[in-house]
Amino acid sequence: MELKNVILEKDGKIAIVTINRPNALNALNSETLKELDLVVDNLEKDDEVLAVVLTGAGKAFVAGADITEMKDLNTIEGRNFGILGNKVFRKLETLEKPVIAAVNGFALGGGCEISMACDIRLASVKAKFGQPEVGLGITPGFGGTQRLARHVGMGMAKQLIYTGDIINAEEALRIGLVNKVIEPEKLLDEAKEMAKKISANAPIAVKLCKAAINKGMQCDIDTGISYEAEVFGACFATEDQKEGMTAFVEKRDKCFKNR
Repeated sequence: MELKNVILEKDGKIAIVTINRPNALNALNSETLKELDLVVDNLEKDDEVLAVVLTGAGKAFVAGADITEMKDLNTIEGRNFGILGNKVFRKLETLEKPVIAAVNGFALGGGCEISMACDIRLASVKAKFGQPEVGLGITPGFGGTQRLARHVGMGMAKQLIYTGDIINAEEALRIGLVNKVIEPEKLLDEAKEMAKKISANAPIAVKLCKAAINKGMQCDIDTGISYEAEVFGACFATEDQKEGMTAFVEKRDKCFKNR
């Protein structure tokens, strides 16, 4: 898999995906989105990878979608660009492996949107978040109008989107947009440590937890609880459930095998 704008690295059971257009502050153009699409497909098929860290090269996480590419689009082209971004972000969101965003700088527009498609967001103290699209004459186009309200509530989402305000990491933490704020030099290491901690647990159980949480956010609680019962029961057909509970009773270390 030949990549120009995205770097895929592996460290044991975790993968580190770096968006690598530092001269453009990692702005998302069509080429980069298509490369991300290929990377997510690769990660889905890779049974050795159990957790993923997503970050940006240089001083930015992702400064947004590429305005140079967008500025001359017509209605149909603009719609197709939005469809591409949404397809890739939705694929990232539904990836069976947990994804941690290590937000090291600007996460604006498409950058904020891709971070929200991840399971967990860790932010550098230097990180900045926002959906400033209205100042460019457009709406958020990669899921911002949908995911931001789910993360921070409708009122705060409308405030941020209507004003185009850019907020710092501490404010993002206060409103629930990020999980933790970390010193820049420790950000990637902490994201990797969290990914390794996740990957040490039973992979099938983690995968089913993600599926149940994501499904529950889109349905009524009775439907969600019913689905939870199904995945809970499914765990008892796995070798990892037998290993986990036997190791607990025998007071020994666990050895999960992802089956």
